[in-house]
Amino acid sequence: MASSRLRKRHNGTRRGRISGTTPAAARRRRRWSAQVTKHSDALTLEKGIFTQRDPKRIAASLKASAEHSRRRKSDPFRSALSMLSFYINRAGKGLSQARKRTLMRAKDELRRQFGRA
Repeated sequence: MASSRLRKRHNGTRRGRISGTTPAAARRRRRWSAQVTKHSDALTLEKGIFTQRDPKRIAASLKASAEHSRRRKSDPFRSALSMLSFYINRAGKGLSQARKRTLMRAKDELRRQFGRA
């Protein structure tokens, strides 16, 4: 066996590390957060919104998307804030500290724009 962490299945195929999936399946599963960000059922986001440098522009765009969406299940503030939090926690896993700081400021700005500071 190539690795001590790979276990052999009964039919002779190998499972991936610890989770029991094949390496290709593990790669697909890792990318699900990018798909959620691109094809969210709740909000239609402006392209490249999370790469903006200005927290006010990020917040304004998220607010506009949330207010115009007819597919969201909760109020606009919660939808916008949850999409931003989702990006920070999942899709933006490899963010630099500067980007993370900008996005955290966008959260504060979003609260201000919705009058919930």
